[in-house]
Amino acid sequence: MINVRPVSDLRNKFPEIEETVVNSNAPVFLTKNRYGTMVILSIEQYSALTDDIERKLDEADNLAKTSNVRLSKDELFNKVRTSLKNS
Repeated sequence: MINVRPVSDLRNKFPEIEETVVNSNAPVFLTKNRYGTMVILSIEQYSALTDDIERKLDEADNLAKTSNVRLSKDELFNKVRTSLKNS
């Protein structure tokens, strides 16, 4: 279930929000004036979202160090689009 709360709860009910995020392993969405403003994630949730990206960026850095091939912005984005379409 999606947990949406006013941003004022971050100040007034932080322990409750923390418990929800950590124990349910689900994000809490905060709103201000009825519009979404931010999402609170546990470190584990954040890591699950970013670890693969960080690993791929490290691989790209290592490949760039060992290769003289350089792609233009257009070539790079075309390769990424093609890869995403084929996956």
